[in-house]
Amino acid sequence: MSKVEQTTVDAALVVSRDPEVHSGSLVFAGTRVPVDNLIDALKGGESIDDFLAGYPSVERRQVEAFLELSPEAVDHMGTSGPRVA
Repeated sequence: MSKVEQTTVDAALVVSRDPEVHSGSLVFAGTRVPVDNLIDALKGGESIDDFLAGYPSVERRQVEAFLELSPEAVDHMGTSGPRVA
């Protein structure tokens, strides 16, 4: 399997889009939590730990993988990036 194929498989485990879940918004796979909630939380100064405490159905590995797969999400947070603690 090529690196591109591996990334595609990994992305499917991290996020999903279904017209019947939040009107087709991008959500964390296996949850109904929109990834926009993470972006908004991080832009608002919350840490990843704060976000995870509020959305226990989302796994840390999903958040970390999303941020790796979607560098433009981090760009929206400014140059400092997300707080981890």
